[in-house]
Amino acid sequence: MGRPACTARPPLFCPHSRRSPRPRRRIRPVCGCMAYTGLTKLLALPLLGAGAAERLGHRARPVRAILFDKSSATNWSLGWHQDRTIAVRARADVPGYGPWSIKAGMQHVEPPFSLIERMVTIRIHLDPVPHDNAPLLVAPGSHRFGRVADPALAEIVARCGTAICLADRGDVWIYATPILHASAAAARGGHRRVLQVDFSADRLPFELEWLGI
Repeated sequence: MGRPACTARPPLFCPHSRRSPRPRRRIRPVCGCMAYTGLTKLLALPLLGAGAAERLGHRARPVRAILFDKSSATNWSLGWHQDRTIAVRARADVPGYGPWSIKAGMQHVEPPFSLIERMVTIRIHLDPVPHDNAPLLVAPGSHRFGRVADPALAEIVARCGTAICLADRGDVWIYATPILHASAAAARGGHRRVLQVDFSADRLPFELEWLGI
């Protein structure tokens, strides 16, 4: 496939590859929306969900989907960080879950980090992503360091190095959800649309429910 980051399994792999004023961010939640019924079939285990099932088992299912759309009108950069929250249907006070927040109109909560460590994320590229169109940057192996405190991010990235996730339209990257990642602002015109989907095989405790697709 010619992309060096693809060889770093399990930190990062791509089994489905086919051939200043504050910047505005265009983020469209697609969870729980009836207009996206076709997405559920697309993400089913025989299709795009197969990569998640291979690593999480047959109970793997999509639990959150977000469409990111970078363009000349809505462009932004994102520093090194770690995904630590999940989207749920409604807030419920459950020990070990918190703090709570609203992101892109969806209720989010930070769960015990062991839950995040059992998740994988896929990124479906709807546009070509060469070097100048804000490819995802990851620190291979950084998911093995557990929950990384913000002051330690730079140190862990320096230890792990950086891989650039270039992509053609239709390529799919899959990686461990807690991996450290970042992206620059796009330097070219046009769009950089990416559908990001989180998968989990876990059930949430008590009254909590995944928001789902």
